[in-house]
Amino acid sequence: MENKLHILLCEDEESLGMLVREYLQAKGYDAELYLDGEAGYKAFMRTKFDMCLLDVMMPKMDGFTLAREIRMVNAEVPIIFLTAKNLKDDILEGFKLGADDYLTKPFSMDELVYRMEAILRRVKVKSTRAVTQYQLGKFTFDTQRQILSIGDKQTKLTTKECELLSMLCAHSNDVLERELALKTIWIDDNYFNARSMDVYITKLRKHLKDDPSIEINNVHGKGYRLIVPNLMME
Repeated sequence: MENKLHILLCEDEESLGMLVREYLQAKGYDAELYLDGEAGYKAFMRTKFDMCLLDVMMPKMDGFTLAREIRMVNAEVPIIFLTAKNLKDDILEGFKLGADDYLTKPFSMDELVYRMEAILRRVKVKSTRAVTQYQLGKFTFDTQRQILSIGDKQTKLTTKECELLSMLCAHSNDVLERELALKTIWIDDNYFNARSMDVYITKLRKHLKDDPSIEINNVHGKGYRLIVPNLMME
């Protein structure tokens, strides 16, 4: 990851917490570990986090209480509960508090990261779709109507064309990773979906050819980069 995502990890079992933190760091995340809910809350109030992993049973402030406090400050930050409990009432309580997921101990580190990535993809798509219009050089891109306009010429984009161009715009002048685009738009990054995305990239290049200042470049082994001299959004 070029820009590391900042993870708040609150876990009172120090050995488990350190193991999870080290695994997340090895996967490219910037993870901070706190051993009680009160310390976690203080950290959240002074630092911007992209996701919170909260143990339910913690001293000083339990995970549910901490989640309530976090939600009063930030209603959008993703929260995953980590717990030894598997009681239906506890699970329901977690989701009522706005949890995005719930993982019961013992859990696989790979499963934790998979669930984190799935949530972060949804968050990324949601934030991308919040932009209703982009000004791409001489083009106007209306994401809601799925229309790309230049002068009097309007092109109606397909849903996948629109989603892919939206993601490229959100990563403009930076790399849009192939895996992220495939898992977000096509759900699976298999060979056939990868070939399909290549076809859509070619189509978008043709749609944008009327403004030579705009390019979609291949970044070998990584993905694509939308080059836009000036990008405005609404």
